Amino acid sequence: MDRHITLTLAARGVTCTARLLDAEAPRTAAAVWDALPLADQVFHGKYARNEIYTLVPAFAPSEPGPENTTITPIPGDVCYFDFTGGSLANPAYGYQEGTGTAQGAGVVDLALFYGRNNLLINGDQGWVPGNVFATVVDGLVEMAAACQDVWMGGARGETLVIARA
Repeated sequence: MDRHITLTLAARGVTCTARLLDAEAPRTAAAVWDALPLADQVFHGKYARNEIYTLVPAFAPSEPGPENTTITPIPGDVCYFDFTGGSLANPAYGYQEGTGTAQGAGVVDLALFYGRNNLLINGDQGWVPGNVFATVVDGLVEMAAACQDVWMGGARGETLVIARA
């Protein structure tokens, strides 16, 4: 039986539903499912293009490792990225000093891609493949409009909430 999650921009009151890709990314889907609900500040992609994401402390007992990876996510892809060792500590990323991200603690980036022509490359690190662990099955049009508002209107005060459906 398919498992589903919701991704919600809390302040904007917009939600989409995604189906977990248990067959394609079983370790990642299980790790995320077991950790839900998760919620934190939303960010809009600076390099990847049409992406919103949140950064949360590492939560898996052991990292899932690469599976069902991509560097060219399509609209509706929900991806998992593992960042450790201060790899996001460059001040250019804009994360607040004193957060786990800046201090080098394990950080997981959970991202929703809402439009086309994304490319996961970072000037500091090169290619950044992500594990595609879910795909949006309902509400992408409304979510994409809200994501554009995050891009143009700002992310301050907005939270991305990921929960079991």
